[in-house]
Amino acid sequence: MSQVCLDQVTKSFGSVAVIPPLDLVIADKEFVVLVGPSGCGKTTTLRMIAGLEQATSGEIRIGERDVTTLRPGLRNCSMVFQNYALYPHMTVAENIGYGMKVRGTPKEDINAAVANAARILNLGAYLNRKPSALSGGQRQRVAIGRAIVRQPDVFLFDEPLSNLDAKLRIEMRTEIKLLHRRLQTTIVYVTHDQVEAMTMADRVVVMNQGRIEQAADPITLYESPKNLFVAAFIGAPSMNFVEGRLEADGGGGGVVFRADGDVPITVPARMVKHLSAGIGQAVVLGIRPEHTMTADPAFPTIRVHVADIEPLGPHTLAIGKAGASAFTAQIHAASRVRPEDTIQIPIDPEKMHFFLKSTGEALRLDC
Repeated sequence: MSQVCLDQVTKSFGSVAVIPPLDLVIADKEFVVLVGPSGCGKTTTLRMIAGLEQATSGEIRIGERDVTTLRPGLRNCSMVFQNYALYPHMTVAENIGYGMKVRGTPKEDINAAVANAARILNLGAYLNRKPSALSGGQRQRVAIGRAIVRQPDVFLFDEPLSNLDAKLRIEMRTEIKLLHRRLQTTIVYVTHDQVEAMTMADRVVVMNQGRIEQAADPITLYESPKNLFVAAFIGAPSMNFVEGRLEADGGGGGVVFRADGDVPITVPARMVKHLSAGIGQAVVLGIRPEHTMTADPAFPTIRVHVADIEPLGPHTLAIGKAGASAFTAQIHAASRVRPEDTIQIPIDPEKMHFFLKSTGEALRLDC
């Protein structure tokens, strides 16, 4: 049982509180990704689980054990770092087995464990090479192999792919996911890359200023962000936000969104009951770029002044402004839109999100 539980855990450096009271439960065999901008506290949280940082208060449990005050070597966690941390004078086999050698493990057991890790990670042909003779992806696999041979309760990954090129990052994402399926061990993974988080995790924990903004599976985060911060952080390109007001539409019980200088957008009837708290208030309409491409004549439109065009092959991004708000629309690759054009962008009304401007909280969840 490798459940990880953080109960009212805090961390302060002197008088600066970087992690206010934080509660998080990571289930046995779950792959959880901590994601957020630089300085949000995700790495500090990971290091507290590992024992590399001492929690200021609260309790950390791994399985049934309270590990809050235990030194790192007694927690049975294996950590994979961003910079690989391999010994340059040792071979791949020696790097993988070094921790076992230090602990006095018999040589035959070390050799068996190294061979097994090499088989899992396809490193058999490189066991006699030094790290300098390996690619970045191969070095990262060696670092993971060193973690595997310990047979830990929990794997901890601290931005392990950030030093790799784009192609290698994609390949290593797949390898780490396959590794999780094979080993069936709890993984806590830190990244600032939300694409990594969305493609790898069973559950994503979005952090901001030491607090958890939302913790959910990737699709829930994408389709039902809890607030403006999560909505802006999850998705590439980022969600568009247009400020305006929600207003009752006459006596028929309908609701419209009205932005300065644009025609009102009628809210679908099924969404109206979730928006009562926002009627008459300043709100923010959120719409993702990928929900602006379907040219249904019944869809409402938003007027966008185009500043730049980014051709991406299967589609093109038109980047500009809707009134005073930045706006990115996904348009057809064959479109003849050019910079400085002003165009009407259709938006899918079923994909609209609304947030209270005063608090940033979502008005529509799970509907």
